[in-house]
Amino acid sequence: MASRRAVCMLRPAISSFKPAPPRPRTVSRAFSMRLASPRKSTTCPSPLLPARSASSAAVQGQLGKTGLYELHAKYGARFVPFGGYEMPVQYSDLSIVDSHNWTREKASLFDVGHMVQHDFSGPGARAFLERITPSSLSALSEHHSTLSTLLHPETGGIVDDTVITRLPTGFYVVTNAGCREKDLVYLTEQIEAWKNAHPNQPVEWSLRDNHGLVALQGPLAQSILQRVLSDKSAAALDTLYFGQCLKGTIKGTDVDVLISRGGYTGEDGFEISIPPAATEAVAQYLLDSAKDDLRLAGLGARDTLRLEAGMCLYGHDLDDTTTPVEAGLSWIIGKDRRVHGGFHGDSVILTQLKKKSEGGGVTRRRIGLIVQGAPAREGADIVNEAGEKIGNITSGCPSPTAKKNISMGYIKDGFHKSGTEVQVVVRGKKRKATVTKMPFIGSKYFKTPAPEPK
Repeated sequence: MASRRAVCMLRPAISSFKPAPPRPRTVSRAFSMRLASPRKSTTCPSPLLPARSASSAAVQGQLGKTGLYELHAKYGARFVPFGGYEMPVQYSDLSIVDSHNWTREKASLFDVGHMVQHDFSGPGARAFLERITPSSLSALSEHHSTLSTLLHPETGGIVDDTVITRLPTGFYVVTNAGCREKDLVYLTEQIEAWKNAHPNQPVEWSLRDNHGLVALQGPLAQSILQRVLSDKSAAALDTLYFGQCLKGTIKGTDVDVLISRGGYTGEDGFEISIPPAATEAVAQYLLDSAKDDLRLAGLGARDTLRLEAGMCLYGHDLDDTTTPVEAGLSWIIGKDRRVHGGFHGDSVILTQLKKKSEGGGVTRRRIGLIVQGAPAREGADIVNEAGEKIGNITSGCPSPTAKKNISMGYIKDGFHKSGTEVQVVVRGKKRKATVTKMPFIGSKYFKTPAPEPK
């Protein structure tokens, strides 16, 4: 835990740093509106919800602020509403494209403290999470993570996408800020139902409210992070692989942080959960340690980076009506779960996994597209040669890395194979497009080495 002494030891890093002089930049109105677009959610209050502080969490009718808000302002951030928070879309020193490229070439620091950090523990924690997700958590080792989805009963629709990490004390789960109220009501209802059905397998649930969460992403991420960690923690990063985590200590302090290797950009990187009192100091320490190589980055670059990496944004590429199979996320469904089921919506999802000849399959699939001419953005129709609608775009932008117009969307089954030629309607005009595999660029995750052949 962070102590007053530990935080004070980091404060000189904040006072000594002078940000680069601002250069005015602009953000397109369409992009700002996309980021600010509201998502539907359930906001019913419940006495069973975990206690949380209103100092950082978004209060109904007001926008919340993360623990790094003042730091963002100091660095010339332009703020937009996102997920119930005032979040930086870009900074005065770099345009969105420049920030995107900086991340691919060096490293960027993203504030993701608006996301919701949960802890589940108790005798029934694993079985409970396996009830509401399709993951095989019994096979998940300690200090390992997996992408998963919270599922609606009966339909198997995706309530939210999430990352689940197994710790010695239980499970650490991160969900989306835009789904916060909906998720809290959902989890409250599910825990209550679990308690009634399994009184001898209690589940304890708490939120890490006010904890900071930052994502350090890019090819220089490891070397930068090692500069601010104790020698023991820094050395441990050399053998920390994608999807793994460890508890690290900030150099010269007793501030412990949870470091998970992964991210949302397709680059090597880390997500770091930081105690509330130390969030700003740790972020500043990182920036000061690599003034020539590290920059703050906002939602603008985060969106283009994640789309190049073929990653979904909930409320756009995923929603309550979409199943993991339709979304191309069948790989998150554990092998044993495919045999025994036991999770919400298993009858629907397991049927979808079957071959068409066995009565299975889906009617639509998530795909990537390379679009000629103008970029195809969310809401654009995908049509066949006859002009008949066969799908829709859910995300799209010009790719700064690939130098092409890339899009993600859903298309009628049968048109989903890579290389299929279709058309996309952009501002009333049909544009040629080709179905392509995702990610659009190669990922650079630091993965566990493959075993040597015998």
